[in-house]
Amino acid sequence: MTYHLAGDSTVAPMKPSEEPMSGWGHALDAFVDAPVRNLAFGGATTETFIESGSWGRLIDEVVPGDTVVIQFGHNDQKHPELLASRGGYIDRLRGFVTETRERGATAVLCTSVERRWFDGDHVVPSHGDYPNAVRDLAHELDAPLIDLTVFTTWLYEDLGDAASALLLSHYAPGETEAWPDGLADDTHFRFEGARRVAAFVARSLRAIERRDGDAPPRGAGAAVSAPAPAP
Repeated sequence: MTYHLAGDSTVAPMKPSEEPMSGWGHALDAFVDAPVRNLAFGGATTETFIESGSWGRLIDEVVPGDTVVIQFGHNDQKHPELLASRGGYIDRLRGFVTETRERGATAVLCTSVERRWFDGDHVVPSHGDYPNAVRDLAHELDAPLIDLTVFTTWLYEDLGDAASALLLSHYAPGETEAWPDGLADDTHFRFEGARRVAAFVARSLRAIERRDGDAPPRGAGAAVSAPAPAP
């Protein structure tokens, strides 16, 4: 069994020139017992993932028993005419799930990781209707869902404004070669943050697999919500 990852920069492998900025997919193999094949890339939308050939390369190597984990939305929301939350975005996600199931594999939908934008003690939602659209699609298709919007919102608020910044790409001048003048980026993880999210994704995948293993076989698979984060 292989985990295949489709997504944007918040999922993508670390680029040596940007270390330690990393998507959570880069850290996933440390928490699972199967190979991870990460085709996510920076700036990806559901549309450009198809146009670039990335989806074709991903699905061509999917075999029965594999799992395809799908997380988009950060960049799709910048193109509301083509990729509206209840339009092109969901249409493309539905297509990904359908093609994955045709290969005898499991498609797992993820809501977008949240941006770390605080207003007082609370994180400000930044993805509009896109997370709800994914939740509704998972319900419609009876597909497993990992709610990373909820998890990362909880994670940032639980740590607080100052401590949660240490999970994102906040670098002091001279701290990294990639950004010698420093950086304050509240969207992209540094490797420590990527590991926290990857650990939660792995825990959620194990819960999904246990549930599917206990349930009678079904063509569409059981809908499973991600487990609640530990206090």
